[in-house]
Amino acid sequence: MSVEKKSEISKDELNKSLDIINKIQKYCDEKIVGQEKLKKSLLVSVIANGHILLESVPGLAKTTAAKTLTEAVSGKFSRIQCTPDLLPSDIIGTQIFNYKTNEFETKIGPIYSNFILLDEINRASSKTQSAMLEAMQEHGVSIGGKLYKMPEPFIVIATQNPIEQEGTYLLPEAQLDRFLLKEKLEYPNIQEEMQIINKIEKEVFNNSSSVVSIKDILFLQDISKKVYIDESIKRYIVNIIYASRHPFKLISKELAQLVVLGSSPRGTISLMQVSKAVALINGRDYVVPEDVRELVHSVLRHRISLSYSAIVDNITSDDIIDAIIGGLNTP
Repeated sequence: MSVEKKSEISKDELNKSLDIINKIQKYCDEKIVGQEKLKKSLLVSVIANGHILLESVPGLAKTTAAKTLTEAVSGKFSRIQCTPDLLPSDIIGTQIFNYKTNEFETKIGPIYSNFILLDEINRASSKTQSAMLEAMQEHGVSIGGKLYKMPEPFIVIATQNPIEQEGTYLLPEAQLDRFLLKEKLEYPNIQEEMQIINKIEKEVFNNSSSVVSIKDILFLQDISKKVYIDESIKRYIVNIIYASRHPFKLISKELAQLVVLGSSPRGTISLMQVSKAVALINGRDYVVPEDVRELVHSVLRHRISLSYSAIVDNITSDDIIDAIIGGLNTP
């Protein structure tokens, strides 16, 4: 495809962006073995200033991956271990009465950080999960009638274990939609697992250092917004989302009847933002169709709801997305 470039990004700005990206990628490669899609998704979430949900069985280094990304950036990091008895005030903060001054004082919770690791988010109660909605969407929290804005960048990295249901609370669609991406982790192969134990033996994971600054991340986020996206690519994105809501017009009846709910317009916006970030990571200041398709599953898999019959037939939202992409004409 030939794209007429109308980007506002200069050559120096593009080179600076690539230098920052390469530093982060190099650091992550040293700490995270394999999981190439995960590493790219985490980097995209930083560039697009969006939240990411990581899902896998225990022991696949979800927490390690999140910590590695935050170590690479010299920002403030908070880890919140979610449990059923965790209260909203434990996350966002509360007002405490000071008997010495006879006044209420606001105590900000651990959410006031650049990077928040919500470990096992589905173990938190629905009430506590909902306390995150305002912060994730508005980048601010209200305590005692006063709004406290989050520092920028503000990125929530949440993890969940899909196989244990006891003592867990299913994330509602409204909260899932707040996540820019949902990434699923797979088991490492034999060679990768050998690398993991070798790195453990050499205590590689014990060494941490920042390779870029918060200022660098804000620069990347600003540059990402300037990446050029042609009208034909925008139409391609809109058609993908439209097909998720009206699947009978594009994919087979057998698959279409399994779709209960398609993506909201937030999915359209997210796919555009992610495509721009992917283009920047790939060294371009303009978006091509391959950038749109690269992380389309991560953008939409949690935004398409399927019927119980799909579970019985072992059909996932990724299968629906594949059918949609296969049925659309590439610009």
